[in-house]
This record gives sequence, structure tokens and C-alpha cells, in this order.
Amino acid sequence: MSLKHPHATSPQGFYGWHIVVYAALALAASGPGQTAGISLFIDPLIADLGISRSMISTSYLIGTVTGALALPWVGRAIDRYGTRRVMACIGLGFGGILMAMSLVSEIVGLTAGFVGVRMAGQGAMALTATTVVAHWFEKRRGLAGGLAAAFGAMGISLTPLIVERLIADVGWRTAWLIEGAAVWCIVLPLALFAIRDRPADLGQMPDGATPDPEAVHAPVRGLTRAQVVRQPYFWLVTSALAASAMLGTAIAFHQISLLTANGLTATQAAANFLPQTAAGLVATLGGGWLMDRVGGRALLVTSMLALAGALLWGTVVAPGWSAIGFGICLGVAQNVARAVENAGLPNYFGIRHIGSIRGLVSSAGVAASAVGPLVFAAVYDAVGSYAPALMATAIVPVGIAVWAAAAPEPHALAQLPERDTSHPDESTLP
Repeated sequence: MSLKHPHATSPQGFYGWHIVVYAALALAASGPGQTAGISLFIDPLIADLGISRSMISTSYLIGTVTGALALPWVGRAIDRYGTRRVMACIGLGFGGILMAMSLVSEIVGLTAGFVGVRMAGQGAMALTATTVVAHWFEKRRGLAGGLAAAFGAMGISLTPLIVERLIADVGWRTAWLIEGAAVWCIVLPLALFAIRDRPADLGQMPDGATPDPEAVHAPVRGLTRAQVVRQPYFWLVTSALAASAMLGTAIAFHQISLLTANGLTATQAAANFLPQTAAGLVATLGGGWLMDRVGGRALLVTSMLALAGALLWGTVVAPGWSAIGFGICLGVAQNVARAVENAGLPNYFGIRHIGSIRGLVSSAGVAASAVGPLVFAAVYDAVGSYAPALMATAIVPVGIAVWAAAAPEPHALAQLPERDTSHPDESTLP
């Protein structure tokens, strides 16, 4: 049997680095479903639909939590059908939902739209893009995942600037239509013509190792989701990601309001996503590199302390260098934690069921991201300031940082005995 494939056209014949590029593009295409992309629509929606900030935050919460419930099933679909097919379905649905958002005229329709864009954009699209990288790399999984996440985040960060200009030029309804068409143009060709689910599909090995006929087609190893949820480290990582999603989303959702109340213009407030992205790029690359060498404990502590610092900084942020520093701190906090999740979970628990495992983590993160904006909106409506919410919620990441500092990291999967996975739901940990 030949181990060569005519489509394995990347350097030295290894297609994995192509996958990194395609995953970054897919992540960037999730921008319209991310809070950074939605936040620019909030004030126009409030004005045109005649709803309050608390009402739209509640709508966002309901839509996000409901959308998050589907992510464990998306993860299972990735494990069963492969990233390529799942990404094609998600891209088709995501683009259509964005176009449908241009038709909303009341709170019920808006909530239904939030369900779709949050499930497909922030959740499912990001899940498929990051999971496919985990299949193509082992020793360099942290670096590869960091590259995909970093450049994907760079694309996402451009979304607010593009959306602001679109809304100003053609209105928010047409802006939704344009976003939907852009998602179709980017995601569908990637899924249909570029993505390959696993190295074995091209007769290759992870990391570009020399192909071995037996190793190429050997069954992949990994714990089941039922086994993983009994591991304390899984819940530590999930809690850190949920806290980062909840509080980072709260700031991003109300960023224009928060920063303009502290003296920045609306354009300056939108541009603050850029230092967040620049810092996030460095943090994601550095975090991925460090995950391959030192593990995740120190990175989780760093991420949570940076998040607490960003929340407290938000109470005193001002135009100029203060705003830039605030953005840098927030960008580091959110992206270091994501680097641990991208590489840590497959490193410790294997990739056989990584889709369903990461689907559960993504579900928790997306659901948590819905809570933060409502809490911040309720506090703002009550007292006219975000400061009490910022100070009170800083306790959460500090607590998780203490937990991370005290918790041991699990043994790598390679050190665990082989398991029979023919009946995954019945497997148990020793």
C-alpha cells in the first residue's frame, strides 16, 4: 500500500501545517458569532427595536445558553463523522442564520437569532477548527494549536472594525447580510476542498513523522468523556475557561459603553479590541509553546491573575496608555487559558473522543459567557456604573488561580494502561 497522496502538498509532504492555516481561517470566520462581532450591533438594536440594555442582555443570555446545549452533540458528531462534514454543515447554517438576523423586528426573533449565531459561531465553528489541529499534531500540538488560535483571533479582532464601518455605511440589517455571505464564501470551500480529518486520511503521521504502514492506521487512543469528567484537572480547566468566557464576554459585550463612560470615544472603544488581540496573539503563541514544555498549571495561574487584574483595571481605565494597558491585560488573560485547553486536554486525555470532551468544555464556556453580560447590565442599570460588578467578580479568577496552584497535573495518557473502548460509556477509570 502506498503511503503517498497527491494532495499532500505542504513542505516535506506534511499536510498538518496547511490544516493550521485552514483552522485559523475558520476561526476568523466565527467572528460574527463572537461577542466582539456582536457588540457593535447592541446599541443600534436597542435604538431601533426600542428595548432596554437589560432586555437585550437577557435575550443574549437565553440565546447563548440555549445554543450552548447543542455543543456536546456537535462534539460527538465530530468524533463520529469527522471535522470536514461537520464544518460544512455548520458553515451553511451559520451563514443562513446571520442573513436571517437582518429580518428581526422584536425581542423574540432577536433571541432566536442569538441562539443560532452563538451556537454556530462562538461554539461549533471554533470547536471544529481547534479540534482538527489536535488530530494532526502530538509533540508540537501546543505550538500548532497556538498558531491556529492566535491568527484566528487576529481575524476575529478585525470583525468589530469591519462591522462598525458596515453599520455606519449601510446599516445594521445589511451588515448582517454581508456577514452571512462572507461566512459562506470562506467556510464552505475550506470544509469541502481543504480540510482533512486526520493524518491517516493522507497516509501520514502526526507531526509529519516518517510513515509506518502499521502505525498510520493504528487505532487512536483516548479516554471517553465519561472517564474524563471524573478527573479533577478536567474541571479545573473547564472552570478557568468558563470564568474567562463569562467575565471576558461581559467586558466585550459592554465595552463600548464601559470605555466611553470613562472618556474614550466610540471609535477608540472599538479600537481597544486591537491591543487585546495583539497581546492575545503573543500570549497564545507563548502559551502554546510553553504547554509543550512545562504543562498547564503555571499558565492557568497566570491567566486567572491577569483576568482579575483586568477587571480591577476596568474600574479606573482612562484614555491613552491606560486603555492600551487594560486591553493588553485582558488579551493575555483570555488567550493563555485557551492555550491550556487547546493542548492540555488532548495531551492528557487523548484524541479518540476529544470532540465530545471539548464539546462539553465549550458548552460550559458558551453558557458562562451568557451570564456575565446580564450581571454587568443589571449592575449598570441599578447604579449607573460597571465598577461594582468589576470589583466583585474579580474574586472568581483569584479563587481559580489558588486552585490551579494547589492542584497536581494528571499523568499523560501515554503513561496510562491501554483500555477497551469498544463500549465507551461503560469504561471506568482505575
